[in-house]
Amino acid sequence: MNQPPPSSSRLPDQISSGNLGNLDDELDTVANRSFLAELTQFSVLTFSGDDAQGFLQGQLSCDVDALAGGQNSSYGSYSTAKGRMLATFLLWRDALEWRMLLHRSIAPAIQKRLAMFVLRAKVKIEDHSSRIALMGIGGPAAGASLHTLYGALPEGPHQLQSTTPGNTLVALPGQRWLLVLASEHVQATREKLASALHPVGSSTWDWSEIRNGIPWVTAQTQDQFVPQMANLELIGGVNFKKGCYPGQEIVARTQYLGKLKRRLYLAHVDALASAGDELYSDDVGGQNNGMIANAAPSPGGGCDVLAVVQSTSADTGAVHLKSADGPRLRFLPLPYAVPESAKS
Repeated sequence: MNQPPPSSSRLPDQISSGNLGNLDDELDTVANRSFLAELTQFSVLTFSGDDAQGFLQGQLSCDVDALAGGQNSSYGSYSTAKGRMLATFLLWRDALEWRMLLHRSIAPAIQKRLAMFVLRAKVKIEDHSSRIALMGIGGPAAGASLHTLYGALPEGPHQLQSTTPGNTLVALPGQRWLLVLASEHVQATREKLASALHPVGSSTWDWSEIRNGIPWVTAQTQDQFVPQMANLELIGGVNFKKGCYPGQEIVARTQYLGKLKRRLYLAHVDALASAGDELYSDDVGGQNNGMIANAAPSPGGGCDVLAVVQSTSADTGAVHLKSADGPRLRFLPLPYAVPESAKS
């Protein structure tokens, strides 16, 4: 991963609430070594019943039917009728139920909203979070450690395998893995991995997600972005050939008419940043021109962010945090390609 140069602007201690000890050490571990992060910032909703697959296919932006074999996962979104995202998630099928990983801050509201549309369908929606643990794993020794524990690993991003009943290993972009464990297996698994993987907190995993260009809708950014503004179709989260779902017409129109003015960009800022912070640009007279989607403390100081901002402003590099004269964002390359047609 590319890293910003060292900065003297180490952030206040209060931002490190998602770490286990020394934030600087943990960030260095995630950037350069092998790590194990407990992902307390996420929840998992489960969908079961005879009609669960059809119900999800009619509500979500990704192709749920393509995941029915239980061998792959997919990013996706759940939107309003106006195409604005209420959630982003990672979805997969595990045995007889579907599992949706999403940010904990929005999980209760999404569960409640989706339940409103079940009507007479045979679908049961539950929050499964209290019965499982989520671990994020990455780094040069991670694959060998997981291979020792489980044998053959998923070969590419989004492939998955069930390890033991109730446990799932999902390959993620950036040579990382999501390990979903039944509660009774957590302690033993942690002890087996501890010799090669260094424990880090949830905020350092957030930094890893940002550096891989993976956007997460939180309570601060619900109803703000259409999927393409967050590059969701570029990471496989939107299928343009499937049938209708809430917001589908707006999403399709945005894609095919080329009217998208804002995009998700990776950037560094030498200041404290948070999801929902507004952005201001010199090229529009210092007016509001975007929003921070996700932010996390960065190695060496400051924050790395995923910023949704007008493409012309990102091209000039004159984008400021919170005010027209606020700290300036320094844009960095994303780890995936953004087609020229997508920049229009």
